[in-house]
Amino acid sequence: KVIIEKHWHELIPRRVVDFFNDQVSKSLQSNENFSRDDILPIIPSPKYQLINIYRDGLTYLSPVSKEVDPMTVFEFLHRIPDILREYFGSVSETIIKENFVTVYQLLEEMIDDGFPLTTEPNALRDAVPPPTIFNKVMSTVGGTVVAAVGSSVSATVAGGLGVVGSSTGGSSSSSSLSSRLNTAVHGMSNLPWRRAGVKYTRNEIFLDILEEVDAIVDSTGRAVTCEAHGVIQTMSRLSGMPDVTVNFVNPRLVDDCSFHPSVRFNKWETDKVLSFIPPDGQFPLMSYRVNMPNQQTLPLQIKPSFSAGSNVVKFDISVNIRNTDNKPLEDVVLTIPLQKSTTTLSAKCNQGQYMFDPVTKILRWDIGTIQQKERAPLLSGSFNLNPANGEVVSNTGYNINVAFTINSHSMSGLTVHSIKLFGETYKPYRATRAITQAGRYQVRV
Repeated sequence: KVIIEKHWHELIPRRVVDFFNDQVSKSLQSNENFSRDDILPIIPSPKYQLINIYRDGLTYLSPVSKEVDPMTVFEFLHRIPDILREYFGSVSETIIKENFVTVYQLLEEMIDDGFPLTTEPNALRDAVPPPTIFNKVMSTVGGTVVAAVGSSVSATVAGGLGVVGSSTGGSSSSSSLSSRLNTAVHGMSNLPWRRAGVKYTRNEIFLDILEEVDAIVDSTGRAVTCEAHGVIQTMSRLSGMPDVTVNFVNPRLVDDCSFHPSVRFNKWETDKVLSFIPPDGQFPLMSYRVNMPNQQTLPLQIKPSFSAGSNVVKFDISVNIRNTDNKPLEDVVLTIPLQKSTTTLSAKCNQGQYMFDPVTKILRWDIGTIQQKERAPLLSGSFNLNPANGEVVSNTGYNINVAFTINSHSMSGLTVHSIKLFGETYKPYRATRAITQAGRYQVRV
């Protein structure tokens, strides 16, 4: 169902959403291993190209009828939940419904006549104040705060929702509007991503290297494909207009990368150094991809064995920790979709606990933490099949989906050497950390 919508140039009929939902349902039914994340990002319809992303259990759909660079649309769609998270802390259907007015105002500011306009959080906060208990109450009771944001925004909200009340007193509304516009004008610097006059009593900057490992591994432990997708998430609380330089120990590991607009691209091209004037607050400084063809880089080895008899399949699955620089594997979970004709399952494990869902036919093994030099976790058991539907009993065709977390470890090997600050006299507190998680990590039997 549609939670919120915004139109430009023409009113797109709701049947476009019905067509999209039908295509998603057909794709999910065509392959039992498909999830919502596997849906094609661009689905053609008779009139539109349906560009979509899926985040936090919500679909962001943009029907496009004219020639356009699809990556621009994808980037903007991803920017919407990023901004909503900046404003509300998290994104869900309930949060969007509770903050309809603010979300509509943000969409008005972020895009103009169908073209992306303002997508930096610092610039948006000057135009659309983050929600507080006070302005939520005022917008609900009388709409004074909403009307003070700007005539173009309040008109859109009133036309879309029909619940914005009239302002109580024209002079106070004009005074509030003038005050806010003066604050927006004088508070902006010549950089769209950073406000002027930022001051902190404690200056600090943090860099988090967050990586996800996508891999397909065969039953012998050989990596068919293996890539690390990373993002350097930055939290900056620095006064004034600091100029920051980040040096890496091994920057040439990176294959593909994209940067925040604040990064000087020429400096990276020549010296492999990140040089930038940071936005205030949290922002993604850089995203990258690293190809890891060597199977020795895999953090764990899973040894599965399935032995099929007549209507019974016996299995043994062991997990061994490998290349993690002596860091433990945490939150390790193995998920195994079994055959649809599976009736019952019995098993035992020497670590963690397992659960079999008789409806979805999925075996889930929550191992927990695996330490170095400890006994390898082992799950052994058997499951019964009812071959009445014609399914073939086999030793192969099983996929093991793996989830794990490794703290203080970068699987790609990318590490920060130094963080330097220029243009200001203070010495900030600087810290870095790395976290590796499993993305689409699958072992095929």
